[in-house]
Amino acid sequence: MSEGTGSAYQSGFGNEFATEALPGALPVGRNSPQRPPLGLYAEQFSGTSFTSPRHLNRRSWLYRILPSAALPPYRPLAGSPGRLRTAPFTDDKAEVPAPPNPLRWDPFAIPGAPVDFLAGLFTLAGNGNVAQQSGIAIHMYAANASMTDRYFCDQDGELLLVPETGRLIVRTEMGVLEAGPGEICVLPRGLRFTVDSPDGPARGYVCENYGAPFRLPELGPIGANGLANARDFLTPVAAFEEKEGPCVLIAKFQGNLWEARLDRSPLDVVAWHGNHAPYKYDLRRFNAMGSVGFDHPDPSIFTVLTSPSETPGTANADFVIFPPRWQVAERTFRPPWFHRNVMSEFMGLVLGTYDAKAEGFLPGGASLHNCMTAHGPDSDTFAKASEADLKPQFLADTLAFMFESRWALQPTSLAMLSPGLQAGYHECWKDLPKRFRRE
Repeated sequence: MSEGTGSAYQSGFGNEFATEALPGALPVGRNSPQRPPLGLYAEQFSGTSFTSPRHLNRRSWLYRILPSAALPPYRPLAGSPGRLRTAPFTDDKAEVPAPPNPLRWDPFAIPGAPVDFLAGLFTLAGNGNVAQQSGIAIHMYAANASMTDRYFCDQDGELLLVPETGRLIVRTEMGVLEAGPGEICVLPRGLRFTVDSPDGPARGYVCENYGAPFRLPELGPIGANGLANARDFLTPVAAFEEKEGPCVLIAKFQGNLWEARLDRSPLDVVAWHGNHAPYKYDLRRFNAMGSVGFDHPDPSIFTVLTSPSETPGTANADFVIFPPRWQVAERTFRPPWFHRNVMSEFMGLVLGTYDAKAEGFLPGGASLHNCMTAHGPDSDTFAKASEADLKPQFLADTLAFMFESRWALQPTSLAMLSPGLQAGYHECWKDLPKRFRRE
């Protein structure tokens, strides 16, 4: 791809940016979209309704070689992988009913034969309805090859990528993003892109967000500083492909996969300006906060991004992390406590161990605790934490995360019938002793 002028990234979440891959490609001042420079076409890329409040409105102007509309009709994808679950997930005829049990999976294997990012996507769970723009789907990817002459466009939802193994180079209409373990990459709904796997084997997690675009959470009593800082979110500068030859553009729309056969690359945006763009974030820059007295706050204190719903304080989806951090509170039980939650919690592990589990929860694995499903620390973790000397402790070499949603998550049949589903997960609590006594 042709590289844009300046540095590889621009910083700041939701900022207005202006970037061009060729000098003079962006209209300036009164040079309107009627006749853009360099013979380019002007196209607006909107992530919200036109009349959304100004502080929430997201849109960018793209200046491209040919408009997005200039492509042949889509046809149903030939040889569809069949591993991306169709929506809605609220279908009463679910193939496998969602049990009220806690669920946990071993890491999924990376294939030996060449498989690219798109072919390596498979769905574990989901909720809501893409037509009503509500809910999420949770996928994983396991790949080892690049998407050669294949491009993808998700018209159903925004994609939040969490790599666990291997880097991804995501080449989009608006520039190039690189993300590896410890970073995330967010691709707006409807953006066209392709994914390279420069390290070979790659594995990770994907949250497909059907609802409002992810944004930074409000800080409330925390004040002006803390959690994720806007300046640490990086947006790519303009880059484009002026490549001719057979290409396939695959679109996901209303839960189905479609393809259009092209004679050129769809990544032909030479310049753009606006506040609606893909971005990446290094999770190591998250400013974790916690109690310095006794007990500890709810896990919402670790929210990186949120997709709000129409109910204030109740998210369509939250992206929460549990990074390396100090624990200093006294007179407390430091691991996450036993709890039942109205929100549904899907967890993944990128690095190391999670402080609520002694074993069984591994990098590349996952767990699901649905609405009001009881869970908490396993027997060994509980025993050790109950007797621990509560000196300041730094939790190092760990990075877990949670996709949390207001709706119950429906596991797919692939997930429920997977040999990696741990049949004995519930046994991690079987050795908890009865400690009650009358005094």
